[in-house]
Amino acid sequence: MLNSALLSSQSFLFDGLLKNWSLHGINTEQGFSYESMNHDWTINAIDRIRLLTQCRQLYTFSHACQRHHTKDWQALLKPLFDFITSRYFVDGRWIFSLNDDLSIKDQHSDAYALAFVLLSFSHYYKVTNDDRALSYMKETHQFLLNNMQAESGGFYESFPVDVEQTRRQNPHMHLLEGYIAAFEVTQDADYKATIQSLLTLALAHFYDTKSKTLREFFNSDWQPHPTTGHIVEPGHHFEWVWLLYQANKLLPNSDYTDLAQQLWLTASRHGLANNGGTYNQIDGNDYHPIDKEKRIWPITEYLKAITVMPIEKEEKIDRLEKALGFVQQHYLLPNGCWNEYLNADNTPKDFPLPGTSSYHIFLGLTEVIAWAKANNDLEDSF
Repeated sequence: MLNSALLSSQSFLFDGLLKNWSLHGINTEQGFSYESMNHDWTINAIDRIRLLTQCRQLYTFSHACQRHHTKDWQALLKPLFDFITSRYFVDGRWIFSLNDDLSIKDQHSDAYALAFVLLSFSHYYKVTNDDRALSYMKETHQFLLNNMQAESGGFYESFPVDVEQTRRQNPHMHLLEGYIAAFEVTQDADYKATIQSLLTLALAHFYDTKSKTLREFFNSDWQPHPTTGHIVEPGHHFEWVWLLYQANKLLPNSDYTDLAQQLWLTASRHGLANNGGTYNQIDGNDYHPIDKEKRIWPITEYLKAITVMPIEKEEKIDRLEKALGFVQQHYLLPNGCWNEYLNADNTPKDFPLPGTSSYHIFLGLTEVIAWAKANNDLEDSF
């Protein structure tokens, strides 16, 4: 059953989603990805084209080329990289977004987006050996340290800095992901030091030891935000589980794997709905659901977490089969489309295809495929 589900998932990714996004979701004249697509693969114009979306698409196609060499996809990489660097790198820093006519829309620098500069440029470099990627990564790192680092730890959300802004764990989680990728391709000690600081921050401030939950929103001094500090996202618990195990390969420390296991226990006990899928949000104080809708990305993060958790293989396969079955029944659609949101009763909401979501779908499914291959549980794969 698992083999069949994975082969179907593999076909959805490579013959459906990536193929159709490459054909319809990329402006081949300019080299950029559209922000959003409709379910008939027509453009859903929303009057913004974010750096984040371009980087997630560059990451996805770069990583896909490492897994399954496709000349047409590899041909997309340099134009997309060139578009990113020529349009979004302005006066020595990355801007947030463009208008649909490619004029500048929002000039602030966003820490969340910068994380994906690091991630996508690392994978782009793996495929192309384009040294420009390494230079831009170093400039991004220096900009973060020089302009967005907070005295209380971590990084501010955006530049120009507002010291009173709400602090979030989410950009730091993705910065950890980006820095891990950057270190893997460069072995740069500066990147490793930042990885260490982000892990220390997570243990000191993001994790609430009493409730064993990872909190999302904080004041400037890392105290839980008075109105949103109780919010917990199970998908982020699972995302951190996977990242903590990746980080532990570089910086072995039982504190990181202990944290991963606590986050796994909380999210798998309280974040999974009885009728399948993963809640968007729960209350970190009493574990009751706050948002019972189910966006696609939390369950793809659950898939990734299953692959790294030290649980019995029988339980691992059972969880993978059930989660993949739910994904294929409720989210994945013919021709590479997907349902972005489900209601609490698992009926799909009418919502277009965000250009940022293929990153989650691709990585979630390919991590399971890679695990199965490594454990001789997948046959007839690419």
